[in-house]
Amino acid sequence: MVSLLPTVRTDSAYTIDYEKLYETGIRGIIFDIDNTLVPHDAPADDRSRELFARIHAAGIRTVILSNNGQKRVKSFADDVNSAYIFKAAKPKREGFLLSMKKMETGRKSTVLIGDQLFTDVLGASNAGIRSILVKRISFHEKFYIHLKRILEYPVLFFFPVFRRKNSSELEGALR
Repeated sequence: MVSLLPTVRTDSAYTIDYEKLYETGIRGIIFDIDNTLVPHDAPADDRSRELFARIHAAGIRTVILSNNGQKRVKSFADDVNSAYIFKAAKPKREGFLLSMKKMETGRKSTVLIGDQLFTDVLGASNAGIRSILVKRISFHEKFYIHLKRILEYPVLFFFPVFRRKNSSELEGALR
């Protein structure tokens, strides 16, 4: 069943214990860029480069999956040494399935990390994979994203009541 509810929520992609994610069987992570890893349209920084080096050292593969154009996505992905897919048309499932193919992972060994319900979490749900919703890094976003955020509030408000099944193993990797 397709759901807008993330499997788990946490403050930041930078506070997740990726070694523990590996211990739970995660071998691939699909990342959003903007407001998940850096502010909107910002380039990769030392913090994001160090994060991806740590994730890769833990034995986890990564794909940057973004609705942005090739120039933006390729530049960021090259800087953090990750595979990428641009103009992904999230929340359509095709980009998520192609991401798993690139990482050679399956649904149970892949997780999505993103900041939006209607693109990241819904897309992961469409593809049958678990998701970790992080708080957005910056409040400076494009107008249409602000409109989607308004629609997210009711879902996030009731999230503690309607938590997804099988969230406990991912919660162990959250700090």
